[in-house]
Amino acid sequence: MLAQFYQNIILKNPKSIFFILLIALINFGYYSKDFRLDASSETLLIEGDPDLKYLKEVSKRYGSKEFLILTYTPNEGMVTDVSINNLLSLKYKIQSLDWVHSVITLLDIPLLNSTDSPLQERLKNFKTLKDEDIDRERGFNEILNSPVFRNFVISEDGKTSGIIVNIKKNEELENINEKSKKELENYRDQIKKQNHQNILEIRDVIKSYEDIGKIHLGGIPMIADDMMSFIKSDIIVFGIGVLLFIIATLWFVFRKLIWIIVPISSCFFSVIIMMGILGLLGWKVTVISSNFIALMLILTMAMNIHISTRFLQLKEKQPNKNILDLITLTTDKMFWPILYTVLTTIIAFLSLIFSGIKPIIDFGWMMTLGLITSFIITFTLLPTLINLVPQENISLKEYKDSFVTSFFAKISQQNHKSIFAITGLVIILSLIGISRLEVENSFINYFDKKTEIYKGMKLIDEELGGTTPLEVILKFPKKEKLKNEEEEEFENWGEENNNDDEKYWFTKDKIDRIASVHNYLDALPQVGKVLSFSSIIDVATILNNNKPLGTLEMGVLYSKIPESIKTEIVNPYISIKDNEARISVRIIDSQENLRRNDLIKKINFDLKDKLGLEEKDFKLAGVLILFNNLLQSLFKSQILTLGLVMAGIFAMFFILFKNVKLSLIGVVPNFIAAFFILGIIGLLGIPLDMMTITIAAITIGIAVDNSIHYIYRFREEFNNSNDYNKTLELCHSTVGRAILNTSITIVFGFSILVLSKFIPTIYFGIFTGLAMLLAMISVLTLLPTLILLIKPFEK
Repeated sequence: MLAQFYQNIILKNPKSIFFILLIALINFGYYSKDFRLDASSETLLIEGDPDLKYLKEVSKRYGSKEFLILTYTPNEGMVTDVSINNLLSLKYKIQSLDWVHSVITLLDIPLLNSTDSPLQERLKNFKTLKDEDIDRERGFNEILNSPVFRNFVISEDGKTSGIIVNIKKNEELENINEKSKKELENYRDQIKKQNHQNILEIRDVIKSYEDIGKIHLGGIPMIADDMMSFIKSDIIVFGIGVLLFIIATLWFVFRKLIWIIVPISSCFFSVIIMMGILGLLGWKVTVISSNFIALMLILTMAMNIHISTRFLQLKEKQPNKNILDLITLTTDKMFWPILYTVLTTIIAFLSLIFSGIKPIIDFGWMMTLGLITSFIITFTLLPTLINLVPQENISLKEYKDSFVTSFFAKISQQNHKSIFAITGLVIILSLIGISRLEVENSFINYFDKKTEIYKGMKLIDEELGGTTPLEVILKFPKKEKLKNEEEEEFENWGEENNNDDEKYWFTKDKIDRIASVHNYLDALPQVGKVLSFSSIIDVATILNNNKPLGTLEMGVLYSKIPESIKTEIVNPYISIKDNEARISVRIIDSQENLRRNDLIKKINFDLKDKLGLEEKDFKLAGVLILFNNLLQSLFKSQILTLGLVMAGIFAMFFILFKNVKLSLIGVVPNFIAAFFILGIIGLLGIPLDMMTITIAAITIGIAVDNSIHYIYRFREEFNNSNDYNKTLELCHSTVGRAILNTSITIVFGFSILVLSKFIPTIYFGIFTGLAMLLAMISVLTLLPTLILLIKPFEK
């Protein structure tokens, strides 16, 4: 009934169908204007991660500002008149930008030990390096040796300083959070556009100051903006690159203009309609899904090559049949194998929904919808266009045998032992490589060394205390019994301190605990800068002529510190109200032997085992935790769901062929190819990341298409000849050619991804392309060898 409907409605009414498709193209093309990109940090987080919720609470409690950071390495010494004047000029120029809240430089740091005035006066009327009456060398040495600022705003060698550019808070965004989701999305899009403009403005400022020294830009807003540029660039480069290669491949295969126009039209219709669907649904393309257009082009082209090749083979075999009959026969023979190839590929992409990470889940659904769209377009537009073309233009030059497929046919027939020996070696290497797989990776290594992101992050990492933040929150008992000496000290101070909460908070146990955890973290080789209330105490001790402060002295000092200093230096590290202390740690992300998961486990273990804290006394938070959660979730979900992909594809084979032996034969070559690629990644020591970890599932889903086409054709031809060897030779010369052509298209299509500036995308392109090549060789050698050996078809 379905076949009758398809033949009577679709095939016999090409003009009407083409008109309907054209209307669909125009409508969805209009909605493609709502096609959006997203490179925000939220796209790299696990949805509903409790650690994300906790980090937001911590950020709200201790204050969190959105900022950019510049690294400044002057041509002359840091505190020469020329360098200070240049830095002041740069600061004021940046400060004049209307989106900048404040600019903090080396020249704004309060100097509390650079004069011989009494401490109270120094706290009240502190000086900075930009003051004319300050001893600059003494002031600079104070900053350089400061427990707070060394390796934070100034490098240890004193040659590079950091410039913090705080961005004005967006009050409208905070208010709009209570409004509709659509309003929020629209407003966030405006924020991204504004952020892009901000980055362009500050880069123009930096460019005008490039003669004063080396200046690099860093910070999350810059990374997000550059990532957006990468995504746009990747979509354009991949789309155009894959399209040009597909045209070249089609010309090489068919040598006829019509067989370039028809498949390219299918690709064009599929991609534009899919972009319109994404615009309607409000799904945004992220770094992870930026290659979806290239994937759609590749997969649509594969369907079109298989149908076109079969149509031409049938036309050559039955030259007297009219076009409609040939199209009907072609679609009748190709509908089920292509439907099952689409379904198996969909199973692979749907496995991505188990990741728990929204952009990866969206990528899985995107490709599912994309494949359905491509399937519908292929079986409507392609036969329609062939029907509309004059018959004399459809003919093809004489079909010659392929040397490559003939060569593989001979190997399959004559070299069984060699094929099985190589397969065994591949399996052993795969197991060794897979056992060495790890998901540890540095965010800095996701970018090309020539990019501004890499240069800025590298300099911050090496000279200014590390890039990846980790927060250690220490929680204290609600009521802490004071020691006798502390009680006496409070009594001696009498009315000096009028705030009991502050006075009683600064106890010896709290200070000792903060100091011990601070010192432990500071001693870890993976850790760069550590900041806590302990750092402030160290500064206070220096100011007190190296005499340790008593607990009440700390309380009094806290109450005497000017609000401007307290807000910037003290309040980010203690919360008297919540009875907590925060220790801010930055991890050296570019360190080669960095193992995030091991480091987090070690800190958790040591705080309990070595420092004697209970689990309720502390909690780890920060970007390091979130990024580690992301990688660990990917590893668990994707490696485990490979089993689901394999089971799902085996089930599809069994439904299609109703033969257990044949189903096993069909999936084995592709599983071996996919696992071998994972093995190669492991053997090369390349860490899995958010993109490469999906290679195995996607490879199995796409590569298994070749097995379906080959076995389906083999079964059809075997029913005519009942001879395994003759059928093998025939299949290699017919469907084998289509498999070879589609595989070459897919391999080189994926190779276009090496033009990306995002390293995971490059790896994804290289290894997926290589996996598809191995799968193609396996399908044209191991698969027919297994068929000859097991003989799954009944005569």
